[in-house]
Amino acid sequence: MHSFLCFVHSLWISQGKNPVQIEIRGAERLSFRERQVVVLKETGYSAQSIAEQLKLSPATVATLYNRAKTKGYQVVIVISGDPLNIYGGDADPEEEPK
Repeated sequence: MHSFLCFVHSLWISQGKNPVQIEIRGAERLSFRERQVVVLKETGYSAQSIAEQLKLSPATVATLYNRAKTKGYQVVIVISGDPLNIYGGDADPEEEPK
């Protein structure tokens, strides 16, 4: 998956029946390794598991992540529908609460 070169890197994460889309904005400022670490870190992987998966030391993972943070990126979660049940299930999100 090498769509990192675009301005927004988009991931779909399955959360049961409601998949969640995560966008990483500003990914074009990051190196390839920084993007790998950011994607894994922002989707919940520990530094140790990232290190094992990418065959890096945990210290290198920490360095890459910290360097990426200084370059600035944003993680945006795009939620479709009402998977958080904020509107009471069948309620219309535009309808005012009573």
